[in-house]
Amino acid sequence: MMLRRSSLDALNLALQESPAVVLLGPRQVGKTTLALTLAESWPQGTTYLDLERPADRLRLADADAFLRAQGSKLVILDEIHRMPDLFEVLRGIIDERRRAGQRAGHFLVLGSASLDLMRQSSETLAGRIAYLEVGPIHALEWPDTDLDALWLRGGFPESLLAKSDAASLRWRANFVRSYLQRDVPMFAPRLPAESVGRLWTMLAHQQGALLQQSRLASSLGVSSPTVERYIDLLVDLQLVRRLRPWSGNGGKRLVKMPKLYVRDSGLVHALLSLGDLDALAGHPVCGPSYEGFCIDNLIAAVPGLQPYSYRSHAGAEIDLLLERGGRPLVGIEIKRSSAPSLSKGFSIACDDLNIEQRYLVYPGQEIFPTRYGTQAIGLAALMRRLGRL
Repeated sequence: MMLRRSSLDALNLALQESPAVVLLGPRQVGKTTLALTLAESWPQGTTYLDLERPADRLRLADADAFLRAQGSKLVILDEIHRMPDLFEVLRGIIDERRRAGQRAGHFLVLGSASLDLMRQSSETLAGRIAYLEVGPIHALEWPDTDLDALWLRGGFPESLLAKSDAASLRWRANFVRSYLQRDVPMFAPRLPAESVGRLWTMLAHQQGALLQQSRLASSLGVSSPTVERYIDLLVDLQLVRRLRPWSGNGGKRLVKMPKLYVRDSGLVHALLSLGDLDALAGHPVCGPSYEGFCIDNLIAAVPGLQPYSYRSHAGAEIDLLLERGGRPLVGIEIKRSSAPSLSKGFSIACDDLNIEQRYLVYPGQEIFPTRYGTQAIGLAALMRRLGRL
């Protein structure tokens, strides 16, 4: 199956407006495929360099001369973390071309570790660079009628398009292993990969739970600051989401701990060895996994809104709160049930925040009103609706 990523249009636009664009996303999420798809139709032509290949790194022995020789071509630099010193060279070329009136579309940079890459690039290319995040395939890029497959296998293309559930599970198990054996030592050489892997599995077991750092530290036999470094790494590699708590309502006693989600549902299931929908349906992680799946998809649909969790000590709770400019706009409850029921705590929380747009996401196609001024709606339909905000 050929999939057209919605990120392609955003990438085209970013390159028409900025001299350099950084494409961020975890390994194997489809960044290179996206870049090469764009290259096929780029009017000035492109030069692609994979900096994990020794031959391509050798071509950049005199990086300034080589890159200038590409003229008006778009230069794609994959796995830029292998040669971070290139950012200095890019700045000089971009500034020279700006003075000549060539203001956009020079360099497309691909990388996996977002914080390091953003820090390196922003320090050197401030005002010259745009950032675009590419996540796994989401519900608007996949048939509405087969969202359970997307939920089970996750959105990494090789996993989602595998010939069978068993083949998909094997791919994801190898993906986890390769991250622990290769990427953890590369991006955080002082952190033990085995301990990071144990934490990753623990987070999958506790999908969507509040972050209790001291309890995790006790289970791993390490200090609380060490656990924080492990989590920071998984967040940086865009494998874990730290969903911040809303704290703008000064009149309520709110839970201040973030919630943690393994971002790709397929990785949750691989970490727990859940290979098919029957095994998943009978596991305690079923509901939390579906919640995390929906949250990651919904956040992908509304890059202009800020996502939060909301929970008060009195029991009022919103699974996903979306706000703009400090103002809460949308409250979302998520239920893995064909006949979902809405909690009173959700209504109280929405009333506290004066939220009018209230939705209950469930695994169905029909849209219908439910209690407390809330609409029940399927995931893809809500993503389309929120996209219009």
